Amino acid sequence: MKIGCPKEIKPQEFRVGMTPNAALEAVQNGHTVYIQTGAGLGAGFDDAAYTAAGAQILGTAEEVFAQSDMIVKVKEPQAGERKMLREGQVLFTYLHLAPDPEQTHDLIASGATCIAYETVTDRNGGLPLLAPMSEVAGRLAPQVGAWALQKANGGRGVLMGGVPGVGPAKVVVIGGGVVGTHAAKIAAGMGADVTILDRSIPRLRYLDDVFGREFKTGYSSAGLLEELLPQADMVVGAVLIPGAAAPKLVTRAQLKMMKPGAVLVDVAIDQGGCFETSKATTHQDPIYEVDGIIHYCVANMPGAVARTSTLALGNATMPFMLALANKGWKRACAEDVHLMNGLNVHAGKLTYAAVGEALGLPVTDPKSLI
Repeated sequence: MKIGCPKEIKPQEFRVGMTPNAALEAVQNGHTVYIQTGAGLGAGFDDAAYTAAGAQILGTAEEVFAQSDMIVKVKEPQAGERKMLREGQVLFTYLHLAPDPEQTHDLIASGATCIAYETVTDRNGGLPLLAPMSEVAGRLAPQVGAWALQKANGGRGVLMGGVPGVGPAKVVVIGGGVVGTHAAKIAAGMGADVTILDRSIPRLRYLDDVFGREFKTGYSSAGLLEELLPQADMVVGAVLIPGAAAPKLVTRAQLKMMKPGAVLVDVAIDQGGCFETSKATTHQDPIYEVDGIIHYCVANMPGAVARTSTLALGNATMPFMLALANKGWKRACAEDVHLMNGLNVHAGKLTYAAVGEALGLPVTDPKSLI
């Protein structure tokens, strides 16, 4: 198979879809790998590293798309990239279709087979290709939130860990999954007073058993959230419904309950955001203010630490990428139901139920296409 990796073109996206190690594995499995020149520079990989791995360097994205049977990326294809997709081509990347009708319609129209990292599952009920970026984003959330809390950046001027005689920042994390757990862990490590909310009693029990007194846990309810919002200096939105639009858990009216200069960090922004007032921002212009509350809603947070993120993502995606290349997408998905769960679009048909529900589109059972 001919596997192509173009340079990411989303603003301030420095990650790359294939590491030189992944390219080497693909070449050793008998495949041809095309890398767009400069694609890995943001993550610290120059063209020479890919050439040494046996990959071929192409000058433009157009060449990569035209010559490849499968495209491996990081972020969802942008409008110009979607025009280069063709029938029968496989796209393997993050898609986040539920809040993005324009992208969804373009991918359906392309005729391509589109497999989303974020909906591939594992035998434990987890999301193995989303997990590494969730870990990165979760660990970044308190870090960027602490920056936004600084007075010069519009925040309350509160130090996360406080100082002797002055209490620490109060942080509320909504969602006790991968993002929320890592966010709570880092915020607590910075000395903040942290409460993590979730609706799974077994998950809360696990967090309490593992982390003990590092942070507090609470059953997520509208009542408890309204109790905590007036106390919070920072709220991290870390909720996820796989493949679906994120629920809106904090309304605009509730912002008036919060302290002026408090910070909302919406890690769920890729799926539409979990705060009513959230809108996607970039690393270049990451924050904005609504009713006195600072919002940080960067849609590709892990891109800020591109090398760490690329290596972590590459470790996770490589086995699935090789399965698709070695077997072809039909056989690979037929033999692995978890990979088939990643199939979102094929040959003009939407195949992921949660996306269809969010966008009001008909959905075809992916099993019928295998």
